[in-house]
Parts: sequence; C-alpha cells; structure tokens
Amino acid sequence: MFARTDRLLLRPGWREDAPALYEAIADAAIIDKLPGAPWPFRPEDAEAWLTRAPENGKLPELLIYVRTLGRPRLVGGIALRRHGVDGAELDYWIARSCWGLGFATEAGRAVVAMARDGLRLRTLRSGHFTDNPASGRVLAKLGFTPTGEIEKRFSAVRGQDVDCVMYAHAA
Repeated sequence: MFARTDRLLLRPGWREDAPALYEAIADAAIIDKLPGAPWPFRPEDAEAWLTRAPENGKLPELLIYVRTLGRPRLVGGIALRRHGVDGAELDYWIARSCWGLGFATEAGRAVVAMARDGLRLRTLRSGHFTDNPASGRVLAKLGFTPTGEIEKRFSAVRGQDVDCVMYAHAA
C-alpha cells in the first residue's frame, strides 16, 4: 500500500532505506516512546526490520517521507498491527527534527482512512506512554478517544514496562 498526502509519501520500506531509517530513528528520545524497539538502535537493526517477513499479513507498515522538490526525506514510520480478528492498532513515530510539524497527524489521517475505507477494519486502537501527551493530542486529532485502560508496554531505553494510555477510534 502507498498513500500521498499534501506533503507526504507513505510507502513500504525497502532494504535501500536502511541508512535513512537508521539516521531518522536512532535517537533515545524516539526509541523511548516505541514499545519493543531495541536500544541502542544500530544500523543492522534498521536493515533487519526492513528485510524481515511482515508480521501484519496484509496490514500496512509504511515509512513516512516528506515530498520535496528534490529527493524525498524519511521523517517517520506508521503501521497498523493486527489486534483481534477484525481490528488493528495504529503505531507511529516521527524523527525528532520534525516534531510539531503535523506529519504524524497528516500520515495518521491517511492510514486511518486506509483502515476504514480500504481494509474495512471494524476496530482501531492506539496508545501512548503516559509521559508522552503530544502523542495523545495527535490521536485526538485523528478521532481517537481514551478508553480508560492502561496497558504495560516495554521501553528498551528505560529497561522496564511503562504505563500506556489506550485509545479507541471513534469511527
């Protein structure tokens, strides 16, 4: 799956993306917010992620590129991960140099539309660590509302489970 928005191109990652992926994501401030991501994140981790067999079946795992006059620049990633029989969980990250520019919201709108209109998923959920309220604001802009549930998710940077506030999509 691919998507274009006003400013972004969302597409699957390829082995050739490994150096750009490593450069964009190998930051403790980003990995700290990604449950299950290894720390320290090494160049071989980027290549391993890009060349592994997809976990999601037919659900999209996309890199986020800013479309520019020159070569597009990798600024993040976004994915739907299977949750239950007919649902998914939205995961995303944005390179620190691009925080606050609206890329997560713009990419999220495209992927929520894919989930609803193209994949016909019945349920969509997401979450964020309690100390990452900026992600909660993105989820609210995408139509997610807090469920009142807190789940534990592992942070490799912290070396422990961290409370994650869960949301459901209001579709």
